[in-house]
Amino acid sequence: MSGSSLYDVLGVSISATCNEIKAAYRSLARVCHPDVVAVNKRKNSASEFMRINQAYLTLSDPEKRATYDRELCRCTAKELGAVASSMAAASAAAASSHLSGFTRKKWESDQCW
Repeated sequence: MSGSSLYDVLGVSISATCNEIKAAYRSLARVCHPDVVAVNKRKNSASEFMRINQAYLTLSDPEKRATYDRELCRCTAKELGAVASSMAAASAAAASSHLSGFTRKKWESDQCW
């Protein structure tokens, strides 16, 4: 949905209750419904209303919402993993350039304690 989550479309938090989702949908529907807006803005309003309606249909159904939340978490985890791996690669490159030619020596004792 063009880069924003369904929660962003409705303007609610991820932890929103069903009543909060319904209230947000109703308030947005009153403003964005094509029958309510001016004639010259109906085309944009229709597409915006379809996005709002799709978000409501998904988030108001507990099964669809659970599936969407899992997919949202999976995407977020992939993005975080990519950031973490790029940071690790950058720190490894910095460490290798700083200590080039030297390896860490592991000290071992042959004495029995």
